[in-house]
Amino acid sequence: MKLTLSPLLASTLALGLISLPAQADESLFGYLKGAETLPKGALEIVQHTTKRWDKGAGSYTAFDSKTEFEYGVTDKFTAAAYVLGQSVKTEGILVDGYIPKDADTGLKLSGMEVSGKYNFLSPAKDDIGLAAYVSAAYTTLDPHSGQKKDKYTVEGWLLGQKNFLDDQLIWVANLGMEATYAKRKPLDNLPAGFDWNTNPEMEIGLLAGTGLSYRIAPKWFVGAEALYDTEYETDVGQERWSIQAGPSVHYGDKNWWFTLTWLPQLRGGGEQFAEQNDTNLHLIEKTKQELRLKIGFNF
Repeated sequence: MKLTLSPLLASTLALGLISLPAQADESLFGYLKGAETLPKGALEIVQHTTKRWDKGAGSYTAFDSKTEFEYGVTDKFTAAAYVLGQSVKTEGILVDGYIPKDADTGLKLSGMEVSGKYNFLSPAKDDIGLAAYVSAAYTTLDPHSGQKKDKYTVEGWLLGQKNFLDDQLIWVANLGMEATYAKRKPLDNLPAGFDWNTNPEMEIGLLAGTGLSYRIAPKWFVGAEALYDTEYETDVGQERWSIQAGPSVHYGDKNWWFTLTWLPQLRGGGEQFAEQNDTNLHLIEKTKQELRLKIGFNF
């Protein structure tokens, strides 16, 4: 199964033509999270599709798929489970330790994830909203090359939200930490002198983001979000950092909603590869462009 951009955009346009009121935990942003949780007994199914492309050398395009099943355990606690998938197509680019050869993997199942979100303060009832979010994931494919790689990830987030102008303007702020243990599988027929480390790796990531979204018409929000992401590894210290920012559009109805976010990389640093043509960006683990579409159905 292959994913292409045109069906992604076509789905968005089709959704925009349908006139199908939003509930708590409305997902106004593609990457950031609000502080609200689902009502008790509510079920939400969300399909996340992310396109990542352009490393400034050769040809590189990847799609990430996340199918989410979210349930309101109580009015303050939401639990979720996710099925993860990905596809990677790369040609004419070699990156030591990350991209060993050309590949066109097609869409493959890549792992599972679970999460929990607890709301301490509600932005609709209190002066400011505050929630904690934790998740754990296991994946079997490397997101950069598509090659086999066992990866265990735990994340913890503090989520803030403030509503203004009778909920017409929404501001969110997220602060998170990510811990990862990973081990690549051995590969045969590597290029001469190519570095493909199969020893276990441990990494710590720090993440921070903020966003604003404004209701321009009933059911429609437009806004912008920004995300800072940095990673530290035991052997090299700070391995990379990047800043991404871009616009978001959201449509929300009682039974379904969608959010589309374009989040290009504005600045980045850390390790680089030899053919990289833009030294102001980090393009080993990141790309120049990202586009994310989320479609949710409420039950």
